[in-house]
Amino acid sequence: MNLYHNRNFLLLYIGTIASTIGYQLYNFILPLFIYDLTKSALAMSTMRMIDFLPNILLGMLAGVLVDRMNRNRMLKYTGFIKAVLATLLTVIILLDTVQLWHMYILGFFMATVSYTFGNAQHAIVPQLFEKSLMTEIQAKFSFINTLFSIVGPAIAGMLLVFIAYDYLFIVYAFSLVVIWLSVFLLDATPTPERAHKQSILADMKEGFIELFGNKTLFYPTIAILFSNLATSFVIGVQVFYVVDVLQETKEQLGFMYSIAAIGGLIGAKFIQPLRRKWTRGKIFTTIYLIDSFVLLLFFFATTWWQLGMLLAIRTCTTIIINIIYLAIRQESTPNQLLGRVAGTSSMFMKLALPAGLFIGGVWAETLPIPYIFLLSACIVFAIYIVLTKQQFSTIQ
Repeated sequence: MNLYHNRNFLLLYIGTIASTIGYQLYNFILPLFIYDLTKSALAMSTMRMIDFLPNILLGMLAGVLVDRMNRNRMLKYTGFIKAVLATLLTVIILLDTVQLWHMYILGFFMATVSYTFGNAQHAIVPQLFEKSLMTEIQAKFSFINTLFSIVGPAIAGMLLVFIAYDYLFIVYAFSLVVIWLSVFLLDATPTPERAHKQSILADMKEGFIELFGNKTLFYPTIAILFSNLATSFVIGVQVFYVVDVLQETKEQLGFMYSIAAIGGLIGAKFIQPLRRKWTRGKIFTTIYLIDSFVLLLFFFATTWWQLGMLLAIRTCTTIIINIIYLAIRQESTPNQLLGRVAGTSSMFMKLALPAGLFIGGVWAETLPIPYIFLLSACIVFAIYIVLTKQQFSTIQ
């Protein structure tokens, strides 16, 4: 089946392109905006932490809603709310009335709606396509995400030379309008069937039991949880480290992220050739050994281009891990439980992120930053050891 001839796939593809361009601009300028507003690494890390809090606090509830409601309707509602919130943020920034607490509150609600939208999109894909296509679809989405994540920061860095970054928030808001409009054209899907009506807590418990009873999904979920802890140490300090400690320019920061994004293209393209030679479990396990070595090299990197090259390798490995994990989750989970399993697993995987981002921010203001890279390397290497002992590499 040629996915590019499928209307549903093209609509999701267009929405992915728009969301990636908008989000990459937003993701690039937001920490810079907060840095100029506060000159604080802790404030920057706190904003990152707020992006992950809804997933942890409300992830299971969002999953219940996705499994109870029609997925098409959920995409329309959440897409609209997300566009409205982004527009409100843009307006108060352009009017120069924004304060840090505004950013925190709006950021929390935008992240909440964005997560729910993403959960519904993840759950509707197996309803629109055959399950045998899940790995291929995830690879294509990852490729387009990564491709435009290269374009986004590069364009943002160049645009900052000519215009104030306030105006780039307009592009972000507009991209969300495009996504919202695209979901109206998707084929209608049935509302997930429920054997019997039960309470929200009972629904949450059902998703919890499904996740922990699926050993194929449980072990990589725990692995990604601890990997996210290690990653949060890095992302919590990297903008501050490059701009404040290494004294690199904002344009160089943009080029650094562009180099890093190239690794994602490689990862998205290489997953299929790798699958023909090794099992998904073998690929998944080996990635963590590679990651631990790369994080060790972070300790010795002292320029933006060295960090960019190392980030490129990490982006490559992260993309491969995500493709494998998302495909396994879609294939092995009953669709009427997919929203809850996705919400529960995402909650667990990101459970350590806020703490890691906060620790990273405090570390950056009190201790030498490079040593946090060594701590990250040790955590990831421990994951590799555990997966090896659990023989996860035998998973197809």
